[in-house]
Amino acid sequence: MTVDIILKRLERLGTPENVAGMARFGIVTKKVFGVGAPDVKKIARETGKDHDLALELWKTEVLEARGVACLIADPDKVTEAQMESWVADLDNWATCDTVTGNLFDKTPFAYRKAFEWADREEEFVRRAGFAMMAWLAVHDKKADNSKFETFLPVIEKHSGDDRNFVKKAVNWSLRQIGKRNEHLNHLAVRTAMGLSEMNSRPARWIGKDALRELTAEKTLARVRKKSK
Repeated sequence: MTVDIILKRLERLGTPENVAGMARFGIVTKKVFGVGAPDVKKIARETGKDHDLALELWKTEVLEARGVACLIADPDKVTEAQMESWVADLDNWATCDTVTGNLFDKTPFAYRKAFEWADREEEFVRRAGFAMMAWLAVHDKKADNSKFETFLPVIEKHSGDDRNFVKKAVNWSLRQIGKRNEHLNHLAVRTAMGLSEMNSRPARWIGKDALRELTAEKTLARVRKKSK
């Protein structure tokens, strides 16, 4: 496929109702057709891996075209410069979570970028850092506990950021780390308890919300099963 073909197809599939629905969920960007995720994924499957095409689709700035780009880009061909360029373009949580969870977390730069981006001030760059932590906790099955232990002080450090899309990503990363195994659950619960007692409204929300999930019997049962 070509960029023009994909854009025309996306435009045909989009609806004003979907654009409005996305806006209600906080997905607001400069160019959007209003195409559902299943259709975006279908186009990506039909296209197959094509890194050069992904780079061109990203340049269009269209939300759904960037979604396709995230899915067809080859993580083995992703450079650090590309990651920095793309993360600087982020202006909504949906593209942020798609690119970190379908592409960036599969690169050799993932852990380092999670730390770097979490310390950056830009809203969606910082979200990308914490989203990367969450996705790595889910996807990197063979990673040593120590990799995730080092994320916990960063989570605590930025727990006072009251920007909604950052706050939710910090919470998400803490919950996902705590669901990996019993050891990390214990550490994440301890971190969440500390946050819940801090003199910071966003930190207290992050801590209390994470505690509800991480101490729930259903979660603990899954964690114990994973740890066997």
